[in-house]
Amino acid sequence: MTKKTEKPMKGCEIVIRCLERANVDIIFAYPGGQSLELHQALQNSSIRVILPRHEQGGAFAAGGYARSTGKTGVCMATSGPGATNLVTGIADAYMDSVPVVFITGQVPSSLIGRNAFQETDIIGITRPIVKHSYLVLDVKDIPSVFAEAFKLANSGRPGPVVIDIPKNIQQAVWAPEFHEESISRDYDCVRHSVKESDLKAVKHAISRAKRPCIYAGGGIIISEASRELVKFAESYNIPVTTTIMGIGSIPEDHPLCLMWLGMHGTVYANNAANECDLLIGLGVRFDDRVTGPTATFAQDAKIIHVDIDVSEINKNKKADIGVVADVKSFLEDLNKEPLYKDYKDWHNQIAEWKKKFPLKYKVRENAIQPQFVVETLSRLTDGEAIIVTGVGQHQMWAAQYYRHKYPRHHITSGGLGAMGFGLPSAMGVKVACPHKTVVNIDGDGSFQMNIQELGTIHNEDINVKMIILNNQHLGMVAQWEDRFYGSVRGNTVLINERVNRPYPDFISIAKGYQIPGREVYTKAEVEDAIKEMLTCKEAFLLDIHTGYQEHVLPMIPPGKTYKDIIYE
Repeated sequence: MTKKTEKPMKGCEIVIRCLERANVDIIFAYPGGQSLELHQALQNSSIRVILPRHEQGGAFAAGGYARSTGKTGVCMATSGPGATNLVTGIADAYMDSVPVVFITGQVPSSLIGRNAFQETDIIGITRPIVKHSYLVLDVKDIPSVFAEAFKLANSGRPGPVVIDIPKNIQQAVWAPEFHEESISRDYDCVRHSVKESDLKAVKHAISRAKRPCIYAGGGIIISEASRELVKFAESYNIPVTTTIMGIGSIPEDHPLCLMWLGMHGTVYANNAANECDLLIGLGVRFDDRVTGPTATFAQDAKIIHVDIDVSEINKNKKADIGVVADVKSFLEDLNKEPLYKDYKDWHNQIAEWKKKFPLKYKVRENAIQPQFVVETLSRLTDGEAIIVTGVGQHQMWAAQYYRHKYPRHHITSGGLGAMGFGLPSAMGVKVACPHKTVVNIDGDGSFQMNIQELGTIHNEDINVKMIILNNQHLGMVAQWEDRFYGSVRGNTVLINERVNRPYPDFISIAKGYQIPGREVYTKAEVEDAIKEMLTCKEAFLLDIHTGYQEHVLPMIPPGKTYKDIIYE
């Protein structure tokens, strides 16, 4: 069934109508010659256009919007360098299964393939890192392409979709037909139903287990299954460890929560996952930062793997029971008739590990330690803030020492590990969640990669709180140098010896963008500074000088197993 408009309109106007029909309220868009028509059409729309200061910033912001809400983010750029500047943000969305529709302008279709000014084959460039992509060569295809793109981006396993539109298609005139159905092509976007045989097999495995462990990933959060996960854990009395992407899927103060596992996860989470006799993987990828060598990961356990994406089953770790299903539906069915068992010896063993190997650091009274900063922030916000991070040591400390309570309150670049993610992503999160406290915890190296988004934050009045844990190093790489390369510094020091103070002066830069801030040099100042930041009615930047002394621990060396973990 279709509906025809009363009058013809340009292709660019049809695009905007499609966005409105998809209930898009915000778009992060940077204009250029081949997307100019689209920006002109946006001037007659109620859609809020946020102008980033770099296309990568817009891509990360759209991803932050999507991660914090579950809604599809939208980002737009022009052809050539505008489009290629989106690539890192597209890859980030692909790796973490984030629904974002990326719209790019393209040179006129008659010039495609002729090396025209600012022409790039963005479809070819992004093919390995998108869920699907479209090159629109007929104005009549715009409504069906956009309907399908939004359905694809946020159904099944979510992911990014690219729509590339030549300028002449944007300028072409047609009386469009808008499809009432949300998707035109035959695409299986229905959530996989749970098979009774799978439920019986899983329940049978649980009934025979003596040391079961739940391994919960980002799929729990994507499918909005956090309540079902907690109910499953409680009604079956099974401990839960999460991935970094799964942080918040169970409150970290829950007695069954082991926090997260992997290279920098807790000792007791890694022990439990590796020494259980039944590992129940829910919405996880069995990625290398969790498993180390897959052959030795949970090698004596029976493996259950539940995921909506059939390609994940047996990809990295062979499953004894592989279940292709929406994890929320699967847990709902499992929770109908729970199998509660005592597991007294297993829980006692875990309690012993928790007591022997707590998450801790050696306190230095005369220094600002980054762990202390994160702990203080957690206490002052009572774990209620949405925490966004860059990538590096600060990312791990934020995951370790902030006590997360809720899903979609821990936003980080997990699969891609993209430095520069924190500031623009926090911008997108705050726009999506204006009534929540949003704090970007960043490193001085990561922060500088998209520092120009301070301009967007000020111009758009986006009240993001920013903490730089400033150690004047590329801290995580420097830590690897210390541990595995004899502390030989291979371009990881950011200190400028010609400047007799920490460099750059982040607070002066922030003030240049009309954003207030404060430097912190002593431990005694930390709490007051964080309180000042949190009570400020506008964006605020804290530059906290921690120095480079700390390593992120625990740490499983690359290529090693949980038995080789370094914890002090």
